Amino acid sequence: MSTVVFAPDSFKGSATAAEVASALAAGWSSVRSGDRVVLAPMADGGEGTLDAFEVAVPGAERRPVRVTGPDGEARDASWLLLPDGTAVVELADTSGIVLMPRLAPYDAQTTGFGQAIAAALDAGATGLLLAIGGSASTDGGAGMLSALGARLLDADGAVIGPGNRGLAELHRAETGPLRTLPAGGARILSDVTSPLLGPAGAAAVFGPQKGATAADVPVLEAGLARLARVLREAGVDVDPAAPGAGAAGGTGFGLLAWGATMAPGSAAVGEALGLAAALTSADAVVTGEGRYDDQSAAGKVPEYVAGLARDAGIPAFLAAGSIAAEPRGFAGAASLSDLAGGSAAAITDPLRWAAAAGAELARRWPG
Repeated sequence: MSTVVFAPDSFKGSATAAEVASALAAGWSSVRSGDRVVLAPMADGGEGTLDAFEVAVPGAERRPVRVTGPDGEARDASWLLLPDGTAVVELADTSGIVLMPRLAPYDAQTTGFGQAIAAALDAGATGLLLAIGGSASTDGGAGMLSALGARLLDADGAVIGPGNRGLAELHRAETGPLRTLPAGGARILSDVTSPLLGPAGAAAVFGPQKGATAADVPVLEAGLARLARVLREAGVDVDPAAPGAGAAGGTGFGLLAWGATMAPGSAAVGEALGLAAALTSADAVVTGEGRYDDQSAAGKVPEYVAGLARDAGIPAFLAAGSIAAEPRGFAGAASLSDLAGGSAAAITDPLRWAAAAGAELARRWPG
């Protein structure tokens, strides 16, 4: 009997990491019923991070919270309390682009993310893991900072409006009332290394994904630059060029200004979940994501898991919704789109085809 670990990322907008892991394992077991399967759904700091921790960490407790959504409407969300007192808060669940009824590049906000962080602190969290993928806004984390106590004011001393639109009126910042970091600190889970400003920054690269036109990008950029300048004048000297400052529409910058530190998303999640240790007693691992492409090698979940597999001396297999680049370092790969006869069919019923991919990989492995 072999032990096989299933550690995929979510298939963004289609299926959670936990669902994909279960489907892959079911398909594998349909071919190799004697194998022991271990579910270890992964995340890189984006959508599904809460689910991954909840499945993988015994005793994790999901806590409900009512927040202001990215569109300004109240919504129900949650954060996760781990047994060691660490809280996991996911931006996608509170201020994510999937929560927007329609894209609003100037008005989408991160207030709800800050409210969830504040709720975790009020509950006594001793440390924070802050997953910031999947954002809807380009507000530089202004809404999040406001929810944590900062006062962002216009020239008349009034609190500015939400979103990047409000940054156009920003004149002065009072950061003294900001909540204190917990004793265990706050780590930002993100694999985005973009700076806040410039051609590789938050507005230029990610603004169009959030509904910005070419004419909108310089306006969004100016708002972010104003935020950086005003915070610097308030004594918060964070380099806008810091790697990851541009993550989540500049929320990475806002969190750095608060005092949080960057942590590579996949590696931080894997470390917290104890994945490396799990692979030392396994015979193979299956990982995956919605689309495997040239960017996947830049620290995304499949490459991270494949690296751990090499260290453990076991084969890694890849299952992806689509495969647009040559998979390197894998003992085998299966594309859901190829198995389904097209991407539309795979997206319509991803768990069926994930199970088919699991079965296909099991048939290929002689272990």
